[in-house]
Formats: sequence, C-alpha cells, structure tokens
Amino acid sequence: MLRCPQVGEFARPSGCYAEFASSVPVAGSIYTYSYATMGELVAWMIGWDLMLEYGLASSAVSVGWSGYFQSLIGGFGLHLPAALSAAPGAIPGVQTWFNLPAFLVMLVLTALLSFGVRESARLNNVMVGLKIGVVLLFILVGVRHVQPVNWHPFTPFGYSGVFSAAALVFFAFIGFDAVTSAAEEVKRPARDLPIGIIGSLAVCAVLYVVVSAILTGIVPYQKFLGVDHPVSLALQYAGENWVAGFVDLGAILGMTTVILVMTYGQTRIVFAMSRDGLLPKKLSNVHASFGTPFIATWIVGILFGLVAAVVPLNVLTELINIGTLAAFSLISVAVIVLRKTRPDLPRAFRCPAVPIVPLLAIAFCVTLTVFLQATTWIAFLVWLAIGLVVYFTYARQRSLLN
Repeated sequence: MLRCPQVGEFARPSGCYAEFASSVPVAGSIYTYSYATMGELVAWMIGWDLMLEYGLASSAVSVGWSGYFQSLIGGFGLHLPAALSAAPGAIPGVQTWFNLPAFLVMLVLTALLSFGVRESARLNNVMVGLKIGVVLLFILVGVRHVQPVNWHPFTPFGYSGVFSAAALVFFAFIGFDAVTSAAEEVKRPARDLPIGIIGSLAVCAVLYVVVSAILTGIVPYQKFLGVDHPVSLALQYAGENWVAGFVDLGAILGMTTVILVMTYGQTRIVFAMSRDGLLPKKLSNVHASFGTPFIATWIVGILFGLVAAVVPLNVLTELINIGTLAAFSLISVAVIVLRKTRPDLPRAFRCPAVPIVPLLAIAFCVTLTVFLQATTWIAFLVWLAIGLVVYFTYARQRSLLN
C-alpha cells in the first residue's frame, strides 16, 4: 500500500519538473532539459531511456486494459480463446500466445492520435471525467466492505517490502513527465505547466492512497497476486457484482486515457530527437492535413502494441520503473546545474530549497533502484549500451549540433 511519506518523496521530482517546464517550455520533456544543461550525449541517453519508458508504460497499461475488458465481457458470458487472452507465460498452467485486446487498443488509439491532437484531447477530457466518477463510486461502495483486520500486519514484509512496492508503483507517477512533453502546445506554459504538474500529482496521489487502502481492506493482499483487474476483483469479493461492471467500464476508460497520454508523450520525444538530427528526419515530418508526426506515431503504436501482446505485465512494470527513476534523478541534477549556469533565466516557478530538494529526490530514486531485480538492471544496462552504439555510429554524425 502507498504511504503518505512515499507520496511526499514522489512530490520532490515534480517541483524540479515544474521549474524546468516553466523555464524551457518546448517539446521533448527531460530530453530537451538535459540538452539545454548537460549536452548532447546526456540528452541522447535520457531520450533513449524515455523512449523505452514511455513505450513500455503504454504497453503495460494496454495489458491492464485487456484484463478489465475481458472481465467486463465475461460478465455477459463472452470469453476470448485462451491463446489470444494474454502474453506467453502470463497465466500459469494456461497456454497463452498473444494478448489480442492489448494489441488492438494500441492500434485504435494510435489511429486517433495520428489524426489530430485536438480530437484526442476532447475524447481524453470526457474519459477523465467518467474515470474520476467511477473511482469515486468505488470509494463510496467499497469503504462499506473494508475489514480492518486485513491491514494487520500493516507491513507484512517490513520496510524492505515497502520500498520494493514503492519501486514497482513508481511509474504510476510518470504522468507529470508526460505533461511536460506537450509544452509547445500549451497556450500559457509558464503558468499552466506548473499547475498541471503539481495539481495532477496531488489529485492522483490522494486517489491512489484511498483506493489502495480500500482494496487491501476488502481483500487480503495475497489474493491480488497475478491479478490484472484488482478493483473489479475486490468488488466481486465483496458481493457488489453490479458495481464491478461499472468499475470495469471505468477502468477501461481510465486506462484508455493513460495509453493516449503515454503514446502521445513518446511520439513528442521521438519528434524532438528527430528534429535535432539524432533520429531519422522522417520521424519529425508533420502530416500536412492532420498536423501530427504521422510516421513516428504509427511506428511507436505498432511496435509497442506488439510488446503489449507478447510480454507479461510483471516484466513490463519493472523495466518501466528503472527508466522512470533514472529520468527523475537526471531532472533533479539538471535543476541544480541550471541554477548554477543560468541564474538569470526567468523562472515562473522555482523549485523550493535548491539544492536540498533535488538532492533528496536523487537519493530517494537511487534508493528505490536497489530494490529492483537484478534482471531488470541487466536489461536496462543492455538498452543503454545499445543506445551508446547507436549514438556513436549514427546520431552523433547527423545531429544539428555537430
């Protein structure tokens, strides 16, 4: 379960993001900020990291979307063939080969994004409103079924378990990074971006804490192992089957908005890197009619749709988190560097207590990486090594800076 001190630590990097977003309001998120403060090589590596982070985040949420979708249609007696219901090895004892719903939802949302940001933003706003309504419905119904005995012991695995859980749920807070990736499309970035970053963090943190408390209060935590639709499981466990159907629908809508945001954020990072010459120029071509990076959007959507279809959820989440922790650490370093190198830069929002807050954010992120599995570290380092090879054999010679 998330604890309030954990949420406070998650808030530290958001202050760093808010300062940068209001000072350097351009597309590309921390990739652009790193370019402005620490040079091209560091920017390339963090951009390479962000491509993995955002892509796997959209894949992971697509897998969760698939779980709730199958739970919803299961209530009507409809079931997909087992082979098309999950990635290989995702369900012990069941032969699964391809997560078809996860792949299809990625394709549909990729099409929506490729046809225009304004249209997808309208749909996103509607779905966010419905999602919040369903979350509040779950809270109102679920709180009546909470059994406090399920919270004892409160930390069954001690503080090492708390930090391990924090490392796993960290990617739930990637949203305020996604806010900064859209900086060029915000009308008043100096004012609106800090409000969006800190406001979204505050609202989501409160909802995460309340929902996780109710979930573990209704159902013993052991029963959530391997479950990809925990909220509807909790309501079914409590006998609230009619509400479970609404929650499944709300979860589907909510996850749809997350997939939209993650895919959008990644395409804007690819766009920024391509515009700087670090990736092929075709990836920054804007469609004449739709005004979107059409080719980049479809490459991202198809590639990570396939990842969602064939990679189990637990593998995806660990890989996302180590990339997110690395990105949050770097943005904290960048704030300290920019304060030293450009003290005269106009800042509509200033992160408080620099360098103390950024240093605490770095320490927290580095600590959490210790609790990730060794295989996660190996995969992450291999990805970074591939990034270095690509940079020195391709990107460096073609970058606009050189």
